[in-house]
Amino acid sequence: MISFKKLLGKDEKFYDLLEASAEEARMSTSLLVKILNNDSAAQTSSIHDIIQARRKDKRITQEITEELCKTFVTPLEREDIEALSLALYRIPKTVEKLVERLTICPARVPRDSLQQQVSLLVQAVDCVVAMVKQLRHGTQVDSIKDYQAKLQFAEGEADKVMLQLVKELYNGPHDAKEVVILMELYDMVEAAVDRARDAGQVVFMIMLKYS
Repeated sequence: MISFKKLLGKDEKFYDLLEASAEEARMSTSLLVKILNNDSAAQTSSIHDIIQARRKDKRITQEITEELCKTFVTPLEREDIEALSLALYRIPKTVEKLVERLTICPARVPRDSLQQQVSLLVQAVDCVVAMVKQLRHGTQVDSIKDYQAKLQFAEGEADKVMLQLVKELYNGPHDAKEVVILMELYDMVEAAVDRARDAGQVVFMIMLKYS
């Protein structure tokens, strides 16, 4: 039997699950930072934890799908919940792929360059987490706009860093193999930032719809 609270779409579980998914995305980026800090003692466990974070997020995404099938009235439109769930899951999935590449790359990978990008990825994901947590509090558009602006700024700065890194690749003393390897790594971090932007855009559009 469907509860009265559930019937009115006031069940908090979707907010809980979406927030949990956003936190897994933040966890994966935090672990990536540890790996790039080149702490050999922490690297193996951090790589394992990133894989687990992605798997946990996949389970959360699946749970959201199952709950959508069982819930009569949802607090947000179903397609919005699905879109945000998928956008959030793509963040740790992309980070995991990046870490896989790092584990097989030569030791000469310029970690300082990657750290410039990853620091902006962390900022972007932090904004996404904050935006997702605003959803349960209603249509506080001004607060969401602030986070959206910070997210857009982080993405813009990431684009500038990417351009500078590509310039250094084209003009630096790298052989063809190194250029291919480094370009792929830079592209993957850029893709992770884009995933965060996409998730933030979904939240922003949801808030505008309900404002």
